[in-house]
Amino acid sequence: MDPQRVLIVANQTAGGSALRAEVRKRLAEGPHHFTLVVPATPPHEHLLWVDGEPEAIARKHLDAALSTLRATGATVDGRVGDASPVQAIADALLVDDYDAIILSTLPPGASRWLKRGLPERVERRFDLPLRVIIGAPAAEYV
Repeated sequence: MDPQRVLIVANQTAGGSALRAEVRKRLAEGPHHFTLVVPATPPHEHLLWVDGEPEAIARKHLDAALSTLRATGATVDGRVGDASPVQAIADALLVDDYDAIILSTLPPGASRWLKRGLPERVERRFDLPLRVIIGAPAAEYV
């Protein structure tokens, strides 16, 4: 049986407990291969940033999250994506085929992705099952 291929898009929640729980749940259902994309969004706490800073921050979060997710027993690879989560998904779908998308985000109020209607936009644009995971920031953000 071929593993289910799941694209995970996350930023601050990338290594968080809610996403880890979803990964463990899916692994219990059968073989899965996960790809984590962390969009290189500019840090919102800075008014200005230097070239490459968003990518460097995303790479740091990606590396930490990959270690955390692999510790669950998951087969997971990852990449830094476009600053726009929708474009990051589109770019990932140009490279590989996926069976589903997991969008992991902060809770309402804190989540810019939810405020901007990201789950609805992803559902409209991509013909894949979408699971939205709401969680607290990963340890590196706390």
